[in-house]
Amino acid sequence: METLTQSLSNFYNTIASGFGDWGLKLLGALAALILGLWIIRMIMKTVSRMFESKHVDETLRPFLITLIGFALKALLLISIAGIVGVPTASFAAVIAAAAFAIGSAFNGSLGHLASGIMLLIFRPFKVGDLIKTNGAFGFVKEISVFVTVIETFQNETEIIPNSTITSNKITNLTAIGNLRVDMPFAIRYGSDIEKAKSIVLEVLKNDKNVLNGEGKEPRVAVNNLGINSVELLALPYVDCNNYWDVYWDTRQKIVEALGNAGYEAPLPQRIVTMTK
Repeated sequence: METLTQSLSNFYNTIASGFGDWGLKLLGALAALILGLWIIRMIMKTVSRMFESKHVDETLRPFLITLIGFALKALLLISIAGIVGVPTASFAAVIAAAAFAIGSAFNGSLGHLASGIMLLIFRPFKVGDLIKTNGAFGFVKEISVFVTVIETFQNETEIIPNSTITSNKITNLTAIGNLRVDMPFAIRYGSDIEKAKSIVLEVLKNDKNVLNGEGKEPRVAVNNLGINSVELLALPYVDCNNYWDVYWDTRQKIVEALGNAGYEAPLPQRIVTMTK
């Protein structure tokens, strides 16, 4: 009986000691997790302020901040595993195996990541540029690890996976700094072409959104001889931010100016000859 009692006592003491050690490790790991996350948050705020003070390119900021955050949290996780008692070498192997499995499952997402890195390295566009890509037309608001965010002129936010951008045509309308807006219009055959050109040119020169000087003077030219009319083309240069203002408003001014000068809209014409 005494032997049984002693055995039970030893067993209880062993279990109590084990749970005590494990409980201390668990509490230590929990404290390290809370403290570590707080430190990482402070570090990320400091890094973000440093990027702003050093005027780091806005295109790179989200990517670098995300990358640094991932790295710090991975280090914290490995450190906590060491506190609990998990061998870091084994833990690293588990992470590698999990990363391989996740990578296989999210193969498409890794493609977006690779494309995002390509966009940041080759820089076909940056935050703030006006671009056309994948059916979207607007200003780039953010280039993240996996997607690019574009704000259109209709105030729509389009979130496009990076791989679809790099695999399609990209038109950067901001790269040069200004755009030419081609605005066709037509007058009837027999009308005074030079007068019409001077009227439209005057409208362009008096428009505050149209650029003048430094090789960007507006021009009006004959574009084509149509079946029913002489087709002309107004060619003003504009700042990217004023593209649609000129495209819509200036076109209306041209129509009104030609109408006030007596130019009528060209209508389909047919010549009918009568034979006896």
